[in-house]
Amino acid sequence: MLRSGFRKCSSLRFLLTPSSERQFSAQTGSKLEGKVALITGAASGIGKETARKFINNGAKVVLADIQKDQGHETALELGPNATFIPCDVTKESEISQAVDFTISKHNQLDIMYNNAGIACQTPQSIVDLDLATFDRVMAINVRGVVAGIKHGARVMIPRQRGVILCTASVTGLMGGLSQHTYSISKSGVIGIVKSAASEMCQHGIRINCISPMAIPTPFVIDELKNYYPGVDYEGLVQMVHGFSVLKGAVCEPSDIANAAVFLASDDAKFISGHNLVVDGGFTSFKSLSLPTP
Repeated sequence: MLRSGFRKCSSLRFLLTPSSERQFSAQTGSKLEGKVALITGAASGIGKETARKFINNGAKVVLADIQKDQGHETALELGPNATFIPCDVTKESEISQAVDFTISKHNQLDIMYNNAGIACQTPQSIVDLDLATFDRVMAINVRGVVAGIKHGARVMIPRQRGVILCTASVTGLMGGLSQHTYSISKSGVIGIVKSAASEMCQHGIRINCISPMAIPTPFVIDELKNYYPGVDYEGLVQMVHGFSVLKGAVCEPSDIANAAVFLASDDAKFISGHNLVVDGGFTSFKSLSLPTP
């Protein structure tokens, strides 16, 4: 009886209209079935978790990262639907090659996720800002994103469809959450997405970004170690989780990966030029702590 039911379900799939098939995919956890994605900064952290979620939802993923050993390990861990290619996003030629590699391997690119980025150790005061460091961060966090959008669009425009995603940050929305260089770079990402959306919409291509709250990924923990050298790993994790204002919840890589799956899927087919803030309400209000009488 179970086998008979399974055969009926399998046969039903071929009778579905495109609209009902999207609903069927959503119900079975395959929102990205048949899609191909390229994710930069995918060897660890948010990029790795997003790759995992994409694959679990039916996509094939090319992981691009400057961390070669870790990138190969991540691809092996994620299985046959993951492939790694070394990529330094400060070099436009390597982003272009990553896009071309994806096309040569899978004959299509449906999702371009510009996730690669770095934090930086710079003084808190603008007066002491090291412009050489500023240029390096902008080369990765901003110029690298622009190059990713450029070459993703290059192969998507002829097909008149596709999805481009970028990782921004809540630090690009509010001042004082990070030192100037990082905040400026992430504010730039949000602006780039809004600017590019005006052109991409003419080609049926959606472009959006995600602004996460702080997450205790290796990226964040390594940065905090420089500011709090005497605090151990668990202490740093608790410090990051302490930023949450939503009772009973903390921001995790899976939250950002779930947001990326949503924006990449047909569930978000009418969303473009949007910055999806995943912060548990942190940037939505400022509470007033009144003095006790």
